[in-house]
Amino acid sequence: MGIYRSEIADLRKNIEENIGQKIIIKESPGKRSKPQEKSAVIENVYQSYFRVKFEDADRVGSYNYTDLFTRSVEVSMYNGETYEPLVQPQLEIKKTRVAPITENS
Repeated sequence: MGIYRSEIADLRKNIEENIGQKIIIKESPGKRSKPQEKSAVIENVYQSYFRVKFEDADRVGSYNYTDLFTRSVEVSMYNGETYEPLVQPQLEIKKTRVAPITENS
């Protein structure tokens, strides 16, 4: 299983189209800790990560696009009424061709 560049580019474009949008970021700080939810606004988009400004504190944070694919970070975007999860593309599984086994007699 792998993440393709085109999938990251699509995700980056989706986030870029929503700069200034309110979001909720849910991240798990560790195995035994509860996930933390933070309100933020998408501030900027870069090649391999995006930056947000948190509403509860005057600070910024950054997240890799791969964090969204691996589900270590979940993002929900505000659509004007409710927060909806950011839909990530489904990861494709590369199929490898296996040669048939033949017996030599």
